[in-house]
Amino acid sequence: MREREWEAAVGEPLASAAPDAAVLVLVDGAAGTGKTRFVKWLLALPEFAKMPRLKVMFKASRAVVIQESARPKGTTSVVPDTGPARRPASTRPAALATSAPTPLAAFSLGELAASLGTSAPVLLVVEDVHRADEQDARLLRTLLAHPPVGLRAVLTYRPEELAHPGLVLGAPVGYPAEMVLIPLRLGPLDEDEVRRMAVETLGEDRCPPQFITRLYERSGGVAQAVADLVTELKRSVPLPGGSPPVAGRARLTARHVDEAAVPVRLTELVMGRMAALDDQTRRLVWAAAVLDEAATEDELALVAALSTENGRDALTAALSEAVLDELRLGQYGFRVPMEAAAVYQLLPGPVRRELHDRAVDALAARRPVPQARLARHQFASGRTADWLQSVENAAREAAEAGNHQLAIALLEDTLAHPGIRQANRARLALMLARSAYNGLHSEQTVVVMGRLVDDPELPAVVRGEIRLELGLLMGNQVGRPNEGSVELTRAVEELNARPALAARAMAALALPYWPAGPLVDNLAWLARAETAAAQSGDPVVQAAVAANRVTTLLSVGDANGWRELDQLPRESDDLRIISHSARGVCNAVDAAIWLGEYARARQLLVDGPRLAVRSGDLYVEQGIRSTALLLDLVTGHWADLADRARAHVTEAGETPYNKGDAMLVLGMLALAKGEWGQVGSWLTGAVGPSEEDGPVPVAAAASGGRVRLALARKDLGAAARGAADSWAKLRAKGVWVWAAELAPWAVEATARAGEPGTARDMVGEFAAGIENRQAPAAMAALTWCRGLLAAFGGEFPEAAQRFRRARICYQALPRPYEAALAAEAAGRCDALADSSQSAAGMEDLIAAAEEFEALGATWDVARVRAELRAHPGAERRPPGRPRYGERLSPREQEVAQLAGAGLSNREIAATLHLSPRTVEQHVARALKKLGAVSRHDLALPAPDGTTGN
Repeated sequence: MREREWEAAVGEPLASAAPDAAVLVLVDGAAGTGKTRFVKWLLALPEFAKMPRLKVMFKASRAVVIQESARPKGTTSVVPDTGPARRPASTRPAALATSAPTPLAAFSLGELAASLGTSAPVLLVVEDVHRADEQDARLLRTLLAHPPVGLRAVLTYRPEELAHPGLVLGAPVGYPAEMVLIPLRLGPLDEDEVRRMAVETLGEDRCPPQFITRLYERSGGVAQAVADLVTELKRSVPLPGGSPPVAGRARLTARHVDEAAVPVRLTELVMGRMAALDDQTRRLVWAAAVLDEAATEDELALVAALSTENGRDALTAALSEAVLDELRLGQYGFRVPMEAAAVYQLLPGPVRRELHDRAVDALAARRPVPQARLARHQFASGRTADWLQSVENAAREAAEAGNHQLAIALLEDTLAHPGIRQANRARLALMLARSAYNGLHSEQTVVVMGRLVDDPELPAVVRGEIRLELGLLMGNQVGRPNEGSVELTRAVEELNARPALAARAMAALALPYWPAGPLVDNLAWLARAETAAAQSGDPVVQAAVAANRVTTLLSVGDANGWRELDQLPRESDDLRIISHSARGVCNAVDAAIWLGEYARARQLLVDGPRLAVRSGDLYVEQGIRSTALLLDLVTGHWADLADRARAHVTEAGETPYNKGDAMLVLGMLALAKGEWGQVGSWLTGAVGPSEEDGPVPVAAAASGGRVRLALARKDLGAAARGAADSWAKLRAKGVWVWAAELAPWAVEATARAGEPGTARDMVGEFAAGIENRQAPAAMAALTWCRGLLAAFGGEFPEAAQRFRRARICYQALPRPYEAALAAEAAGRCDALADSSQSAAGMEDLIAAAEEFEALGATWDVARVRAELRAHPGAERRPPGRPRYGERLSPREQEVAQLAGAGLSNREIAATLHLSPRTVEQHVARALKKLGAVSRHDLALPAPDGTTGN
């Protein structure tokens, strides 16, 4: 934060200076960089609260105002606001120049000095001193050359508007040797600071990284420009219905930034400066606005149609008037990119077209030729054929370099133009389709491709290839795999004459991850794809099919998949092959997590992202980071996990599958922490746009979480219905290793609902489905399920032993949360058995409580502690009520924790085995003792540092 920088650079030296020392702070900052904010911060510092001070403001209206914020004892206001002041004689815009009396000169220097001359230090703040005329500047020079004892002076100014560059007060001052001089330069914000400003106004959910990056680029990091743009975006892009943002809705994009109006403040600033320019200089500034990027002196002169000499003179004048800046050595342009837009939007059409026409010649001379920028100027100057060729060249170069996002943006905008001939449209559409699969799509991508595959004028084979890419896009990035499967099936028919491409469609249909069709159908498609790929002789297609084969084998727990994973090519020079290998490796990480092969998943997390980055596959690279969050959840790495998952959900934007794992993580964490009000929305979001389209393992895990929540809330009907529906979907797919996250809760819900026979059948079906599969997580879950059957059959000693075996299995994986749940179940069964096992049961419950506490599982900790108190082996409290005074009792702490997390009184009562009335009383006492206003405040630190959560 800038305040910390200011404290170190200015606050500390000012505060630590000797009382009789004179200190001058010179604050240098271009327009909009935060000088006013700095002054407000300075005046609010505690060390200056009681210090006598004077504040002088040179306003844009030319009025000079002096305010005495804290008058020295016995003094009166010395200088009134006398109206407009004279502007310094310089080459400033004539439209802003005025003549006026000089306010400070109306009073003698002696009177001003006397107003500052006290025995204690005095603070003098002079804002925007670049606007002072010579008489005002002379007065300040004299004052600073002979400062009163203990003077603390702060001068702010715009360096680009000084009458004499480098001389803040128009001439050398002659500062005394003992004066402390502190220079402070306020530069543009960095991207993190821009993000903080945007999030503060718009909310984190609306500010994905692409939006922040574009906001930073267009504003130039100038604080005032950022603030104005964010305010405009909040006004012009409201939330639907004014409702609060939710994950995945109403996010802002880079396009919103590009389409936002230029702030009025910025437009008036740049146009005011241009008012003083002569015709040649103005024309050169127009050229800079049309180029809209850093350009050389010769390029600006060429576009402005000026000779070399006249171009140099015009550029010098534009720099002198602070209209243009030297952005880097020998490269010139607008300091804030939006300034270019402010000038551009006011250019007459014929002038604009003429300038674009010459810009084409300027950019065509660069090496290498910037094809994307060249295309923009060709389009604006009416060179349609050249524009299409440059777009195609630019998109091809971008795709070959792995920059699929640039290729997508170029092709989408081009295909949206109605005047493109059908032959050109088909060719460009194929390029878009190929990049869309590897990049991060927009809704426009789907719309454009959907129209093309329905165009009967396109040859069937062209429609088939576009349909192939559309099906892949729908099944992956868009999160509508059922629709994607339909498109892929049709693509196989249309690509009959191109078996290599047909093999890719078949390979995609082989993935069991998508819900459409049973596993037997997926395996049939895989066999067809392997045959077609072998016949094609195409190494790229063979790499695609090999990656999908590995994915399919590992998804079902076939150990042969690990051997074939090692055979995927990692070092090919063909980035298309590397892209398929990256996908195969990253899919293997996902499969390993669902199987319980966590050590393998960690190892592959090194290789997969590296291959994805090398191939430029942004979709895969983003997705693997979400998968890594899921790995941290199951292996118990919960520190700051919720924050990281929320950040990823924001980054993933409208790509449902790439944020699904992160949302699943947030739902499961919320469940464990007792934040039950959030569980439903996170788990629903995890499966994507609809329950029917959700990836099978994610949908099963999310269903497991929802069933468990219903059980905790004692809603057995909802729990049993959820269990039956989810189990039926798993049965339809036939991949039983994915039941690991659902089975224990589904079996418990079914048994509790009075259907123990059905529960036993479910366990049998689960056991048969994972037989001969390498799936450690599923085996641990099966052991847990068998413990549940024993417990519901009243065989508590056997149940306890099975739960302890399940705990050992989970510890070996490792899955500490599930291991603690198994320990809790074992301890509960011992309590229900007989007194001979009470000691072992107590140990299990104590271990579970400690492990839950280490993870931060608030709800689980409270539940197990309640079970410990009710355990037959627990020590009983001596008679009488202990006195805690204003401190929370242990029970009040537990209640406060759960209430602060969001549980209702009834839910807390069920967790702690209390009556709702008792919970109500504990909440009331906790609120009173902590001085909290609401239940939510119980999760916040109390004044004494204690906390309810």
